[in-house]
Amino acid sequence: MSTLLLKNVILDGKTADVLVEGNRFKRIASEIAGEADRVIDAGGRKALIPPFYNTHTHAAMTLLRGYADDMELFTWLNDYIWPAEAKLTEEDVYCGTRLAILEMIRSGTVFFSDMYWHQRGAVRAAEEMGVRAAIGLLYLSGSDGEVLERNRRSNEELLASRGGNSGRIQITYAPHAIYTVSEPVLRRIAEEACANDLAIHIHASETSREVEECKAAHDGLTPIEYLDRLGILGRRTVLAHCTHLTDHDIELIRERRAVIAHMPCSNMKLCSGAFRFHDAFDLAGCRVTIGTDGASSNNNLSMLDEMKFAALLAKHESGLPTAARDADVFNLATRCGAEAYGIDAGVIAEGKLADAVLVKLDHPQMTGDYNLVANLVYSADSSVIDTVVCDGRVLMESGRIENETEILEQARACCRKLGRS
Repeated sequence: MSTLLLKNVILDGKTADVLVEGNRFKRIASEIAGEADRVIDAGGRKALIPPFYNTHTHAAMTLLRGYADDMELFTWLNDYIWPAEAKLTEEDVYCGTRLAILEMIRSGTVFFSDMYWHQRGAVRAAEEMGVRAAIGLLYLSGSDGEVLERNRRSNEELLASRGGNSGRIQITYAPHAIYTVSEPVLRRIAEEACANDLAIHIHASETSREVEECKAAHDGLTPIEYLDRLGILGRRTVLAHCTHLTDHDIELIRERRAVIAHMPCSNMKLCSGAFRFHDAFDLAGCRVTIGTDGASSNNNLSMLDEMKFAALLAKHESGLPTAARDADVFNLATRCGAEAYGIDAGVIAEGKLADAVLVKLDHPQMTGDYNLVANLVYSADSSVIDTVVCDGRVLMESGRIENETEILEQARACCRKLGRS
């Protein structure tokens, strides 16, 4: 079993050595003697923190970054994004997902929950690059027959593979939304997810239009109430956005122990609405996590940015500077994200899966050093990330990632092809 020794890291304000054996943290001590297969010496100038877990994205949309901006959500989707996505191939999704993973690693993220097409391309990219991922079985009832058939085959193949053999890839049911997936299909997904013990990942209550159309079609029910009636709402359900919640919605989500994936940057950019962070998390105690959404509606995949905007937007919306405290927001982006998808990680502790990030403490954005977490939430950008470890494997060391030039060149070629078609 391979070993990795992280020496002279700053952990909880003190210098420590951390030994990784296989894919778990074996020992944490002030000093660890002996040999290891690989040693990384932080020299007392780098802090060891949990990495980030991105609970909602569309990874290969990196290929559509800057393609369609400054427009309302349904115009963006119907007139630009869905027509462009219809041209994508599995190889495009592979290249776009590799680009997304490259960007995520550089900003300290080791897991993403993906809802997109041509899922085998995404699985291949995640397997090769060493990250964790939850890849969704995508459902869209409104697509044309050819697209539906292609997607059905992809879902069957993905479910049969169960995400491959690494143990880092899991499969979810990913119905796009209540307005794109029919009621019989949603009911079947609820049953199959329970039978197969898989999570459900769905956009929910993202716009006022979605809420009003749901009420008109379903006896006055909100999208959250409708999903509950169908049996979708549960502890293994991740609800993306939730920017139009009633008090009863919040109560239902809390009671069912469902998870909210909060994407402040995308929601602000598309003017979709504002998640009631203070009401849902600070007061009600709902399970909340952080995501980035896709790179064509954000337009980056930095969880550092999302933490800052989550904190600031919650304070602004509630009028309370004490809302969304830095330590809470950091916890949502790390431990809570891992827990939402059943990953035994998100904290630096003996016995846990060895996911970790080294942060440069001698970086301008990390100086002064009164409060590490406050600096990460309010000050830092991706340039503070030095080294990234996932499942005991070093994915980036001192800012260097294997095959970065090739990944960028292939992604640029895909973008040029899409631009010509």
